[in-house]
Amino acid sequence: MIIILLFSVNYVFSQEGLKIYSKYCVGCHAPNLRGVDSKTDLFKNRFTKKYIERQISQGIPNTTMVSWKNILSADELSSVAEYILSFQDNDLESDKKIKTDTVNSEQYKLVIQSIVGEKLKTPWAIEFISRDSALISEKRGSLKWMINNVIQSDSIEGLPKTYLKSSTGGYMDIALDPDYEKNKFIYLAYSFTNGNYDDKNALALTKIVRAKIIDNQWTSEQTLFEVPDSLMVRNGNRWGCRLYFDPEGYLFFSIGDMGRAMDSQDLSKATGKIFRIHADGSIPEDNPFADRSGVLKAIYSIGNRNVQGIDRNPQTGDIWASEHGPRGGDELNIINKGDNYGWPLVTYGLNYNGSVISDKTHMEGMVQPVTQWTPSIAVCPILFVSSDNYTKWDNNLLVGALAFQELRRLVIKDDEILKQEIIWKGKGRIRDIKLGKDKFIYVVTNGPDRVLKILPY
Repeated sequence: MIIILLFSVNYVFSQEGLKIYSKYCVGCHAPNLRGVDSKTDLFKNRFTKKYIERQISQGIPNTTMVSWKNILSADELSSVAEYILSFQDNDLESDKKIKTDTVNSEQYKLVIQSIVGEKLKTPWAIEFISRDSALISEKRGSLKWMINNVIQSDSIEGLPKTYLKSSTGGYMDIALDPDYEKNKFIYLAYSFTNGNYDDKNALALTKIVRAKIIDNQWTSEQTLFEVPDSLMVRNGNRWGCRLYFDPEGYLFFSIGDMGRAMDSQDLSKATGKIFRIHADGSIPEDNPFADRSGVLKAIYSIGNRNVQGIDRNPQTGDIWASEHGPRGGDELNIINKGDNYGWPLVTYGLNYNGSVISDKTHMEGMVQPVTQWTPSIAVCPILFVSSDNYTKWDNNLLVGALAFQELRRLVIKDDEILKQEIIWKGKGRIRDIKLGKDKFIYVVTNGPDRVLKILPY
């Protein structure tokens, strides 16, 4: 009991210390404590806690280390000293693997930590369980733990098999149940077939399940969404699929058009839609088509070509979604119940061979995007920023791109885009963006396969 209590106290100290360190110290001493030069390297020597507190409080004459006693309280001095010591004790070995980069954005100078660059193969999504642990889905059908910035070697066992004969199929998004602390349910979207997994012509479509992970085993699996073979697709592409729980506990998920563009307008087909269900897979009675026969009652919106990002605007409560266009015409949409977003009857894009899909960009009854990108940036994850660590970005929307390998920041007012800033470019295909339990932003990339952490100062 005493050991557990001491660990808990040190953990709280280190997290509070991290916050203070990131705000006041990172500019000279760097996120990994290695400093900007040998004089500011905090790993060079080991000091006692009292010595560290005294140096921070009093400063060091004839150096850039000024006195902080009029800025930091005694508790804050103690916390940051505790963090420095805990970082040295716990992260020295793993820190050797962490690479950092700096980016000058309009609002912040950013330190980009590559906290994981090994033992990952085409990661698709990340979901944080606690401050020091997260689950990562990998495209070819695995879930792995990231604990203290280290990918565990063993994948979760007992996972469902996924259909990989489509170039964009495999494991996709993951999500935690809103009541995860009590029920431990984890949600998974993946490409599925009832047929031969080695047959490129097998009927397949996205399946949504939930299960628990107990002793590294995937167990108690429940199917939440699965269509019959008659609604599955052969040789399909553009699977989706992003999961999102809103504050009311509804689960939103997307399924791409699978290369069957006109089926996006068909309420009896699953492709090219956004869906809304309860956490147990049941259909909300107020879904827009729940009282109609011959339709999929889980449908929430139609005409969505290939939604790759879903998040909620914290100011308005609206659900926003990013959507792959064809050759041009990537879209950012506000998703409303029962609305039609036009694909393929209206589009700003062309077919990949340059031929015309539609000569219309507007049509009565079709919702216009908030913005669109032509040429296509291959828009993927989105995240509304809401964190004390990024107050200058409050309610800004981060948008990740695959083909253009960009992280963009969109400034929004009254549902209009006032400004777009490219924060960085060329650091890999951005597959997921999440806010960790520590309230810092994490980015998952492919090519290279990494998890990045964004630290502002």
